Amino acid sequence: MASPITIITLIFLFLLYSAEAKRTYIVRVKHSDKPESFSTHHDWYTSQLQSISTDPQSQSQSESESPLLYTYTTSFNGFSAFLDTDEAESLLRSESILDVFEDPVYTLDTTRTPEFLGLNSEFGVASGYSGHASNGVIIGVLDTGVWPESKSYDDYGMPEIPSKWKGECESGPDFDPKLCNKKLVGARSFSKGFQMSSGGGFSTKRESVSPRDVDGHGTHTSSTAAGSAVTNASFLGYAAGTARGMATGARVATYKVCWSSGCFGSDILAAMDRAILDGVDVLSLSLGGGSAPYYRDTIAIGSFSAMEKGVFVSCSAGNSGPTRSSVANVAPWVMTVGAGTLDRDFPAYANLGNGKRLVGVSLYSGEGMGTKPLELVYNKGNSSSSNLCLPASLDPTTVRGKIVVCDRGVNARVEKGAVVRDAGGLGMIMANTAASGEELVADSHLLPAIAVGKKTGDLLREYIKSDSNPTALLVFKGTVLDVRPSPVVAAFSSRGPNTVTPEILKPDVIGPGVNILAGWSDAIGPTGLDKDSRRTQFNIMSGTSMSCPHISGLAGLLKAAHPEWSPSAIKSALMTTAYNLDNTNSPLRDAADNSLSNPHAHGSGHVDPQKALSPGLVYDISTEEYIRFLCSLDYTVDHIVAIVKRPSVNCSKKFSNPGQLNYPSFSVLFGGKRVVRYTREVTNVGAPNSVYKVVVNGAPSVGISVKPSKLSFRSVGEKKRYTVTFVSKKGVSLTNKAEFGSITWSNPQHQVRSPVAFSWNRF
Repeated sequence: MASPITIITLIFLFLLYSAEAKRTYIVRVKHSDKPESFSTHHDWYTSQLQSISTDPQSQSQSESESPLLYTYTTSFNGFSAFLDTDEAESLLRSESILDVFEDPVYTLDTTRTPEFLGLNSEFGVASGYSGHASNGVIIGVLDTGVWPESKSYDDYGMPEIPSKWKGECESGPDFDPKLCNKKLVGARSFSKGFQMSSGGGFSTKRESVSPRDVDGHGTHTSSTAAGSAVTNASFLGYAAGTARGMATGARVATYKVCWSSGCFGSDILAAMDRAILDGVDVLSLSLGGGSAPYYRDTIAIGSFSAMEKGVFVSCSAGNSGPTRSSVANVAPWVMTVGAGTLDRDFPAYANLGNGKRLVGVSLYSGEGMGTKPLELVYNKGNSSSSNLCLPASLDPTTVRGKIVVCDRGVNARVEKGAVVRDAGGLGMIMANTAASGEELVADSHLLPAIAVGKKTGDLLREYIKSDSNPTALLVFKGTVLDVRPSPVVAAFSSRGPNTVTPEILKPDVIGPGVNILAGWSDAIGPTGLDKDSRRTQFNIMSGTSMSCPHISGLAGLLKAAHPEWSPSAIKSALMTTAYNLDNTNSPLRDAADNSLSNPHAHGSGHVDPQKALSPGLVYDISTEEYIRFLCSLDYTVDHIVAIVKRPSVNCSKKFSNPGQLNYPSFSVLFGGKRVVRYTREVTNVGAPNSVYKVVVNGAPSVGISVKPSKLSFRSVGEKKRYTVTFVSKKGVSLTNKAEFGSITWSNPQHQVRSPVAFSWNRF
């Protein structure tokens, strides 16, 4: 039993720690409450922090020592600060302070795509669009920074930077502002939130306060969105060809907000604040976290300000699929992007000793294994985790000189290969389990290795178990094109339904996100492992991090082609023209289990930029309509003010149902009702004197009627409204099932399609 003195000491230490433990908080303020005695909000915030500080030295603190990290002026009304619990609670007692919450941490959601998307030399010709128009578009990318020396940022032949651009290139210990040019027009870094979380320092020697990308992710995403064309590009011989971004003529501005331990909300808000003021046209964020109410979601808050100022915001849906209700970044004013495959693959085979050949994929680029089969081993180690090939789990005496089979999951795929190599293994076969299904993602392992799906993995595991001398020979076949079927929804791509607002269907679309070739940082090997000494100008990666910048770049092309379109009009064009049939003319399939996909996985479908240039009709949404949507949620007025950043809001005209928002897709939640009725308004952006007729694809348990069934437009820009009535048929059990249908407005030139998702209970 502890002595009384020990207990008192522990209590004292606990109280001391509790009082002194500090963390970053984001503070929302009544913007209009600033006293006239303060010339700026920054001065007012500094005074507030000094008044509640528990540090007796606070009055003499310099600017660099101040707990105030950022003052937000555009994306958010308030500031972020490094506070202890008592100070945070003191702030909340002020009438001018509306909310105080801890800094959220987001994670990164980690060249054939132009051809796959139809971005060839004929793109836009039929619509009279010139690709040079995108020279005036600036795409802002919030990520891990940029490797400016990459050929993807070559500005040869580009005209002068648009006069609207107010941004800059910041200098750093490893970043010369002169590295920016007419292509890479801006580069900034935001690290105050990260530094405070890590005790004021950096956790790796490579990391420094500058826009330089030492991770590779940011260079990959920004070059995907708008990289210049680079001939003779490849990744160690794989995917050879011309690498180019979606909007090759657009400018790139990078904002480094992601560091070794994540992407902090305080830094993200500051970057969005700056990017909007700098003059970007598109914001691309390949990062996200869990779902949260919009008034506590820093990305949702910042992107509302961007949308209101005409900036299109594209975000990744997340890599938590195929788990249901895992989709992130679900605010309706954000384009939420899932991931699909390309028609390109990197096949590799395992020729077994029993004469069977197992098909897999690989990006291994070293010396092959020769012609001699090696012994196969599985789950042979010194721990219960040897089947997963976790660090230190393999017994070198058992695996040395052999091919090791590793189950996919828990640790990184490339780390498994490194574990096998370090234990003396000469090869690896990574076999999927039920969690990953049949999805195959190619990796550039440090030793000969291939990845196989679950069914193949089960055959492999059974072969090793039943054969007294199991052997295999790994064979690598390089790059193949015209893979069928494609696209297929990636198993890792996060799924709906939307848990924040079930009445809004998310994700919105899917784009290319599996095995994507793009620019890379010279500071790190292609696997990202410290022991990977290889360096390459390009890398192949997979994730919704890769699909997001594809849509960001396409949005830039649409912005250039239709500068008068709002962000919601651009979003509508991309959604209503998306396709749902693969290159075998069959419905899109799901890589998780090879079943048919549905809108909770692929949203409106796979983007088709050629058709999006001329969608016929668009569903436009004004800022006031978004406010009416927010008023229909179970939010207080203060919650709504936090998002829209106005002194007050009037909710007298709120929607009766959040699903009444003029969204290009439908999500119907019946709850205890049998009838749900939505009204939509479409704007004619096609030819005058256009006539559309409705085509309804219903669901087994739901009846759908649309009035009127025909829309006639005399002029361009004319708006028409229609009402859809959804009736749940009698006898439908109120289960957690979902059903799907579609509503399409059709004429000989255009098919304006909206998916419909039905559910009877909240998920």
